[in-house]
Amino acid sequence: MPRPTAAQLAYGSCTVIFSTLAMLLLSQTSSGLGIAIIAVSALALGLLVAMTVPLPKSRVVAVGGPAPAKAEESAKAEEPVPVAATGSSTAA
Repeated sequence: MPRPTAAQLAYGSCTVIFSTLAMLLLSQTSSGLGIAIIAVSALALGLLVAMTVPLPKSRVVAVGGPAPAKAEESAKAEEPVPVAATGSSTAA
C-alpha cells in the first residue's frame, strides 16, 4: 500500500477537525456517547476525503537522455504548410 501524500494528510486532517467542530456545534451534545459518535464519524469522513484525493501521476524519466531525431522526421516537421491547406485566401 502506497504512503499517503502531503495533500492527502492535509485534506484528511482538516476534514476531521472542521467536521468535528461543526457537528459538535450543530448538535450541541454533551453526552459521552454523542461525542464518541461524532468523533468516529468525523474520522471516517476524514479518511474518505483523504482517500479520494487524486494521486499524482508517476513520471517516467529517461536515463540516457532524449533519443536522437531522424533526419527525415526533422525535415518533415520543418516543411511549410501550403496556403490552400490553411483555408486562408491571402498568400503570405
